[in-house]
Amino acid sequence: MEFAKNFLDESCPLKTGSHKDAIGYQIENGELKVFLESMTTKLVDTSKLKGYRGDSAKPASVLLVNNDLHIEVQFDDNSPVGSTDPAGIKDVILEAAVTTIQDCEDSVAAVDAGDKVEIYSNWLGLINGDLSDTFIKGGSATTRVLEPDREFSSLTGEKFTLPGRSLLLVRNVGHLMRNSAIIDSSGNEIYEGIMDAVITSAIAVLDVESRNQLSNSRTGSVYIVKPKMHGANEVGFTCDLFEAVENLLGLERNTLKVGIMDEERRTSLNLKACIKVARERVVFINTGFLDRTGDEIHTSMEAGPMIPKTKMKASSWITAYEDSNVDIGLSCGLQGRAQVGKGMWAMPDLMAAMVEQKINHPESGATTAWVPSPTAAVLHAMHYHRISVFDQQDKIMSRVPASIDEILNIPLLEDPTSLTAEEIQTELDNNAQGILGYVVRWIDQGIGCSKVPDINDIGLMEDRATLRISSQHIANWLHHGVCSKEQVRSTMERMAGIVDDQNKEDPIYNPMARDLKNSIAFQAACDLVYDGINQPSGYTEPILHARRLQKKTED
Repeated sequence: MEFAKNFLDESCPLKTGSHKDAIGYQIENGELKVFLESMTTKLVDTSKLKGYRGDSAKPASVLLVNNDLHIEVQFDDNSPVGSTDPAGIKDVILEAAVTTIQDCEDSVAAVDAGDKVEIYSNWLGLINGDLSDTFIKGGSATTRVLEPDREFSSLTGEKFTLPGRSLLLVRNVGHLMRNSAIIDSSGNEIYEGIMDAVITSAIAVLDVESRNQLSNSRTGSVYIVKPKMHGANEVGFTCDLFEAVENLLGLERNTLKVGIMDEERRTSLNLKACIKVARERVVFINTGFLDRTGDEIHTSMEAGPMIPKTKMKASSWITAYEDSNVDIGLSCGLQGRAQVGKGMWAMPDLMAAMVEQKINHPESGATTAWVPSPTAAVLHAMHYHRISVFDQQDKIMSRVPASIDEILNIPLLEDPTSLTAEEIQTELDNNAQGILGYVVRWIDQGIGCSKVPDINDIGLMEDRATLRISSQHIANWLHHGVCSKEQVRSTMERMAGIVDDQNKEDPIYNPMARDLKNSIAFQAACDLVYDGINQPSGYTEPILHARRLQKKTED
């Protein structure tokens, strides 16, 4: 409670005193009246009061707003928390996760019709508003359903509602892969990106036509995040595809909006052209450090060996890439019209560190950033109360834009002989353990994203983007002789035993080390490294899909 009241003092301060000293709250004459021990006070900025629930003389909650984000202070003298608070405050609810993405791509393992139907069914449940799930937590069954909209009274007594749920976006797959879920008239597998566009949009028609139980878009749009596009031509293909889908479904033109993932070099260097092509549809641009680094390694494979992965994030091209995304987005007029996003906080157990560090995203001008859990979303929302991101963007627009030459500064290892044998082995250990820890769950259990312990047993949110950079990095070092194939094989075998030990409490886990020759997961991990140089753009999907289908066939 002390933390919550400190937050209220910072975001919605009182004219006199502190929320910590409050003994009561009341709505009177359209203002928030706050009772202290010896006096009453009000908000410094009275416009931050937006509404309330219950009786104005003794409200069940008051609704505040700061930096365009809502704060609901709830009261209940009889609740376990409220009964101990002088003002009866039982909770402080923050508007968070204003948008949420359902993923059809990197965080799922979908290789056939059954997998795709499950994903589309979840999207249908979200759009229709009737999705629920029951699971065991803390020894008892818990059921979660979608929250209804929240109703409040305005300061003049009229009723109004706020959305009870995130605005949902759906991430389709990229342009590369085919899927056997649909076979065309020539007997070929359909391109999965086309299938995603048609089916996720067809489901969303329920929302566009207001035929669902709980609404999503407030403007009759469908929001599709499109990853792994290489430059303006591929963005243009996406826009052409969306127009064809609109024609198929009888939707108005530009109903389908696009989120552009800036995670390939050709897109980074031509982002302004990409936005221009999609100017009538774009609602989102977003950097992705891991995929972008994987593409950087693969695109520059012949240039030389790369610096260790642990040093990559501090390299100059990454800073220029992140800054350029914001610079170009703002120069193209996205402020207040489209999201400018930053990447994931990958350590879901280290929330205190996230609260300390992730404030750098609103400081960078990002209006959104990826988080690994609802708890993380709430904590990250506090950063946007502390910093007005639109004011920050105004400042950023006056700076010198990031240099394209700096983005093209390839992160090469200038002197490979400067690395000690121990440093090389440590890098291989880290990469191999991460690859195996992720791949074994992908192949054996069909888990596309989960908390995977790293070599130091710190749980990291892993998806295909992290796999791409790790596999491409070892492939690069192999290609340039920094390490040998025999050294990599020995490392992979040793790390398989470590990963097996990290998963020993999982009752359905299938150990790799006891039969490496016949472990499909281990073979997939080796394929990703030894054949990494030949993979299109360094993508991991072709090998993962083939090996997962092999595993499903054998099972």
